[in-house]
Formats: sequence, C-alpha cells, structure tokens
Amino acid sequence: MAPPRGNNTGNAGKTGRSLGRRSVLAGAASLTALGTLGTTTACSRVSSASTGDGGDLLERLRAQGTVKLGIAGEQPYSYIDTNGELTGSSPAIARVIFKRLGIENVQPLPTEFNSLIPGLNSQQFDVVAAGMYINADRCKQVLFADPEYEMKDAFIVRKGNPKGLHTYKDVAEKGAKLATGVGYAEIDYAVDAGVKKSEIKLLPDQLAGLLEVQGGRADVFAGTAITVRNVVKQSKSGKTEYTKNFTPILKGKPDLGTGAFAFRMSESNLRDAFNEELHKMKKSGELFRIMRPFGFVEDEMTTKTAKERCK
Repeated sequence: MAPPRGNNTGNAGKTGRSLGRRSVLAGAASLTALGTLGTTTACSRVSSASTGDGGDLLERLRAQGTVKLGIAGEQPYSYIDTNGELTGSSPAIARVIFKRLGIENVQPLPTEFNSLIPGLNSQQFDVVAAGMYINADRCKQVLFADPEYEMKDAFIVRKGNPKGLHTYKDVAEKGAKLATGVGYAEIDYAVDAGVKKSEIKLLPDQLAGLLEVQGGRADVFAGTAITVRNVVKQSKSGKTEYTKNFTPILKGKPDLGTGAFAFRMSESNLRDAFNEELHKMKKSGELFRIMRPFGFVEDEMTTKTAKERCK
C-alpha cells in the first residue's frame, strides 16, 4: 500500500472509518473466508433477492441506510491516510452519490484486487469502488457505471532510467525485468508487446513496486500514470523516477484504461441511478473537483461510456 499523501484530501476524501494496516489485512482475510463459507453471516448483509427487472437493491439500501463498498488498497483510488482512515477518489465519490440517492452511510470493506468481483457477486459487498478498469472480460461478470477517468500508463525506473525504458516494447526488446500489480491491466499490455507472462513479477501494490526497483530486483514497475507518479513523489530515497505518460497498445490499437464503479449484473436499477448522479457531477465539474486533490488532472477526465468500453 502506498505511503500517505498527507492531509490535502479534505473531508470529501474521508470515509469516516479509521482503519490500520492490520485491520485492512484482517478485512481482506475475512472476506476470503466468507467467500468459502457461504452466507453464515446473512444477518449483516442485504438480501440477494432480485425483482428480475433491474433489481431492488437501491430500495433495500435506502431502508438499511448503509452501502458496503468493496475496496482494494491502491492509491489514489483507495488507501490509508496519515490519520489511519481509508480514503481515496472512489470512497469520496461514493459518499457524495450514495447520499444523494438516500443512503447516508458508506462502509468500506478492504480486500485484494483479485477478490473484488468474486466478493461482489457472492454478496460480500454491494458495489466495487476501486477505480477498476473496464474491459471485455469483466463486462461479462459485472455491470459497470460509466467511467470517472481515463488513464495512460507510466513506469517507475531507477534514477536516470539507465535502460531507457519508455514503453512495453522497450521492456520486451531489452529483456528488462518487469514488475506490476496482481490483476493489473498492465499485464496484458506487457504480454501484447512481447514480454513473457511467466517472467512478469506480480506485487501487491505500487509501494512494493517502488521498493523492488530501488533494490534492483526489477528494472521497471508498470502502473497507471497517477499511481506511479504519486508514489515516486512521496519517496524520499531519490533512487527512482517516473517516466513520461504513454498510451499502451493492445491488439494493435491504443488503449486508454478507464476506471469505474461495478455492480452485480442483476442490479441495473442501482447502476442507472448511480450513473444519473455521476453525469450531473461531470456536467457541473463537481466530479473533477472531488478527484483533483487525489492527484488527477483535467485531461484524465472522460466522457466515454461503459457501453463503449465493453465493446
């Protein structure tokens, strides 16, 4: 997990729930266990019943007063700040939208990135709020809201970029040691460029990637531009730098990643209501104002839709 950004996020970035690193790990472990044990704690969950015509989860969440968010620890999408509180752009957006939908409380449930979709579909939480990239495979498993942002990639490299690594093609051609995160879209980009999947080192987060490059165990860590620039800026070692943003290529075409909230397939009514509020925020500029303190720039906002991306 990335080191804290400091206290520049304001109240909009807080979830109001204080969590330490140990609590986050415990939360992830408990979610994994629950996924194998079924519905033994059904009293604390929203019923999985569906009306069959878009679902009634929105009404049930309004009655319950709390929505459970599945979150993975990646800055700036969701992370622990200097006060030990879970924050990030996704929780900040969720608090605003769900309050406007009549749901006062947001309860974040941390888990590993690869457990987000299984956790959502097994009723561990109601929504995935982790800046998850929309891709065709995920579109078969969940309903995405329209994306909040689109993002280029960048690398963490050693100071001076001694191997001259600026694209995935560079990594493949120079036989550089590549690391990235578990479940990251960057894996597909690298493989598409000719990097052997078996030789990609998978790490839990961008901080682990920074340390791997600093220690010489990897030549490069690949991630979203905002993720790598934030973690390098926070590093005090001076041993690493981040490369210029670039657009990855996938199947011969430029591929800008777009991140969005995800919902169960049966809950299109909740997704549509969420989208309606999200569009209002985009139009007014409020969405960017919420996301800017987390390091996003205006060029990373997008008008693309989930339907476009799912094609």
